[in-house]
Amino acid sequence: MILLDQGTKWLIVSKMQYGESIKMIQDFIYITSHRNRGAAFGILQGKMWLFFIITAVVVVAVIFYLQKYGRKEPLLGTSLALILGGAIGNFIDRLFRGEVVDFIDVKIFSYDYPIFNIADSALVIGVILMIIYTIRDGREQKETF
Repeated sequence: MILLDQGTKWLIVSKMQYGESIKMIQDFIYITSHRNRGAAFGILQGKMWLFFIITAVVVVAVIFYLQKYGRKEPLLGTSLALILGGAIGNFIDRLFRGEVVDFIDVKIFSYDYPIFNIADSALVIGVILMIIYTIRDGREQKETF
C-alpha cells in the first residue's frame, strides 16, 4: 500500500504541474495535481506537529493490535493493515515534503468531492472494514450468550 501510494504521488509530482488536471471520465474522475498542508478536507492547515504526534500514536496502536489480534482475524488484520499503510503513506509526505500530495478528483453530479490520494483511500476502506468487523463481531458475541 505504501509503495503504491508513494509511487503514484511521485508520478504526480514529477509529471504534472500543480493544479494541472487530466480528464479520465468526463464529469466524474480527473487526475488533478493538488497539495494539502492539513488533514482531511483541508482542516487544521499548518498544524504539522499535531499530525506527527497523532500519526505516531496511531501507528504504534495499529501495530500493537495487528500483532495481538490481526493475525487471528483476517478481516481485522486487513483493516488494520490498510489503516497502517494509509497513515504511513501520508506521514511520509508530511515528513519529506511538508505537505500531502493529492490527485484523485471525483465529481458526483454537481458535487466536487475533495481531492484525495491512495493513502486516504486505504484509510477510508480500512475504517469501513473495521466497522464491518466490529458489527459482525458484536453479532457473534450476542449469539454466544
